[in-house]
Amino acid sequence: MAPTPLTIAVPKGRILKPLAGLLARAGLDPALLLADDRTLIRQITPELRFLLLKPDDVPTYVEYGAADLGVCGRDVLDERASDLYRPLDLGIGKCRMIVAGPVRDGAERSESLRLGQQASLPRIATKYPRTAAAHFARRGIQAEVVYVIGSVELAPITGLAELIVDLVETGATLVQNGLEEREEVARISTMLVANRASFKLRQEMIGPLVARLREATGG
Repeated sequence: MAPTPLTIAVPKGRILKPLAGLLARAGLDPALLLADDRTLIRQITPELRFLLLKPDDVPTYVEYGAADLGVCGRDVLDERASDLYRPLDLGIGKCRMIVAGPVRDGAERSESLRLGQQASLPRIATKYPRTAAAHFARRGIQAEVVYVIGSVELAPITGLAELIVDLVETGATLVQNGLEEREEVARISTMLVANRASFKLRQEMIGPLVARLREATGG
């Protein structure tokens, strides 16, 4: 009986190209991973295959053993609180999670500082309700959090919420929508994650791969 291939869950989308470059530096051929078709299982070799998933689904497939390893952003991992081992920061997909709101004039900024950012906070829109609530709880603020999936910047513009918690790379989208960064919540990067049982039982396959990826990241 042929051995079960090592299965790695990876997110579809913009992270695939930098991930492919990293895999190439680790000695793996990423051509099939980048192929422009709708195949969701990419069999790289008899011993290795990739599952192409939506980013939010990667932790689920790994935690429940449908995949041995996964590639996932810290934002999703922290929000989902998945029970996964995190053997390596891949150093790609770097961005920041921030609190943002409408641009204030000088007087408004001074008043906010004088009041110590205020004891209460208005409604916050975000794709990351758990992370946002935890961030404000650490500051002693019981925030009202509204879950939205996309175009979070619209929330302050339309009156849905006064602040947002979202990811930024350059901040250009904030500026174009009349918003400014208020504070940083976390630094985000892409992690290699592992099913805890697989990491122990399949170490003869996972260990060398993790070592090659670590070398490829310069770690």
